[in-house]
Amino acid sequence: MEKLIIEARINEYAMREVNAKVPWTPAEIARDAADCRAAGAAIVHFHAREDNGAPSHQADTYGECISRIRAASDVLVHPTLGFVALDAAPKERVGHVVSLAKDAARRPDFAPMDMGSTNIDRYDAAKGRFRTTDLIYKNSTATLRHFAQAIAGAGLKPYLVSWNIGFTRQALAFLELEWVARPAFLLFVLTDGEVLAGHPGTPEGLDAHLNQLPDDPGLHWSVCNFGGEMLGLVDKIIAAGGHIAIGLGDHHYGAFGCPSNAELIARVAARARALGRDVATPQETREMLAMDR
Repeated sequence: MEKLIIEARINEYAMREVNAKVPWTPAEIARDAADCRAAGAAIVHFHAREDNGAPSHQADTYGECISRIRAASDVLVHPTLGFVALDAAPKERVGHVVSLAKDAARRPDFAPMDMGSTNIDRYDAAKGRFRTTDLIYKNSTATLRHFAQAIAGAGLKPYLVSWNIGFTRQALAFLELEWVARPAFLLFVLTDGEVLAGHPGTPEGLDAHLNQLPDDPGLHWSVCNFGGEMLGLVDKIIAAGGHIAIGLGDHHYGAFGCPSNAELIARVAARARALGRDVATPQETREMLAMDR
């Protein structure tokens, strides 16, 4: 079985009410990324933030984050395109990563493509109400085609993201059409808590995705649980040959003592080794995914 790729999802747009260890500033993000690399992460995924935790969509802020990460470790870098916080034309949404790709010191390794559209509203089950009612994550096929061309044209690796079976089927169609090259990397975003957009963070929720996958050695898959803990799925994913993306951006892990991102990564890496599966380095991940510099 191939080595396990562990990705640290260090902040997303998470705040600090429960876990104060969520990194926001470029210095915090770089330090956290280096700690995660030392703990076993091959990839770090981050969202640029203002000092107060608000989203930042400035290319210079992303550039500072990446240059600091590069100076601190060899971890592979996966920035966001802005998620639902940036409602703009496709060219603007992908523009910062295309621009940064021209500068070796600020160049990311991946750029994400969420393979469909979905509601991202927050549902408070305890109070029986939606906290938002108009958050739509919009990714038309034309938008995704533009992303695929722009990302490949910049020499970056497309990072495919699926929130549900429809997204997974769209990703497979892009591979069939060769709009995205193999080997491909596909993340299944399971969702718990207030987010209803994905399959639940259960074995059954994951299996619904896995049942759609062809026997394709050129397709590598990973799993995260946005809004919930995913430690309960780690053994299943490791045994099935998948990869793992975990971090405080998805869940605060308050019930586990509010660990740091690096502590979560170390826990996953230790479990993989206990189950007989080695953990991939950034260079080994690059080779597995045929990523050229």
